[in-house]
Amino acid sequence: MSKKGNCLDNAIIENFFGVLKSMLFYLKKYNSILDLTNEIKEYIKYYNNERLRINLNGMSLVEYRAHYIKKIAYLRTTF
Repeated sequence: MSKKGNCLDNAIIENFFGVLKSMLFYLKKYNSILDLTNEIKEYIKYYNNERLRINLNGMSLVEYRAHYIKKIAYLRTTF
């Protein structure tokens, strides 16, 4: 890690928040903080469970994690 405040250290989360802001925050006006909070929670569920990623062979983040854990378990039993 480099010095404090370097966005390259956390590029993945910076990208996530950029997508979140462009999909939710900039496109809509909310009547309350509660409405915004609920929308963010729903988007995070979508982002993790349904949104497919090309760089993960068309799997969602949750699917890829399960696939990776299975692969590691298999490799541990074969070596």
